[in-house]
Amino acid sequence: MKKLLITGASGFLGWHLCQEAQTEWEVYGTYYTHPLDIPGSKLVKVNLTDFTELKQIFREIQPDAVIHTAAQSQPNFCQTHPDESYIINVTASCNIAGLCADDAIPYAFTSSELVFNGLNSPYRESDRICPINIYGEQKVMAEVGILERYPLTAVCRMPLMFGNVPPTAKSFIQPFIQTLQAGKELNLFIDEFRTPVSGKTAAKGLLLALTKVNGIIHLGGKERISRYDFGQILAEVFQLPATGIKACRQQDVKMAAPRPADVSLDSSLAFALGYQPLSIKEELAALLIPHL
Repeated sequence: MKKLLITGASGFLGWHLCQEAQTEWEVYGTYYTHPLDIPGSKLVKVNLTDFTELKQIFREIQPDAVIHTAAQSQPNFCQTHPDESYIINVTASCNIAGLCADDAIPYAFTSSELVFNGLNSPYRESDRICPINIYGEQKVMAEVGILERYPLTAVCRMPLMFGNVPPTAKSFIQPFIQTLQAGKELNLFIDEFRTPVSGKTAAKGLLLALTKVNGIIHLGGKERISRYDFGQILAEVFQLPATGIKACRQQDVKMAAPRPADVSLDSSLAFALGYQPLSIKEELAALLIPHL
């Protein structure tokens, strides 16, 4: 089997990807601060911001392809720590592109829906990028730098993602579930829209893009939905009390990073390639099925 190197294996998306890729690849996953065990994957500790260390890993593993999911992906952190987040979000991403270009191997990079300002959704790949926070700006800089170094890269703009999680990562639905189970109030935006998918579906999309895409591709879901309506479906599927779900607006919550209102993605190109997200209700129901 060919070797696939997945950065950020201890993160939400990387964890799903390591599991999903094992049927087709010999999987090597990297982590840095959060060691973990993923049966069937070989995990190595790497500081991706250390170029010498990064080159050494490429020499030792000699991957046949790379998917780069490692990032500082909390917009509020990036807003308050721009230099620290730049090193992993931009510099490391571009360095990996250069190493993949040297060996002419497939490279998939995980960008974000937050490269858009939220005023003209749904967004296609060709639409003008206009981020409104530093995290989005860093993803734009990474996209540009990567495609300059290695035009054959699959630059995958990812949507809001949810699902089961390892102990080392987060998904936004776990706090929702805990809040509702405790009978507490859960305030959710009625004026923020996304096209979410499960981590499992996102991983399948990345593996598809890795072998079929050169350039930019959107891997959003098929439904545009507000956080509030998502919460209602979550409560229904997980049989949680929905009375605690209260509507609020973005302006009601003060955060370090500005949030775009609607960065729903038009993922028609990916759908045409065989990317097949389920409905949100089906994606959530699949999480209730015990994993093997």
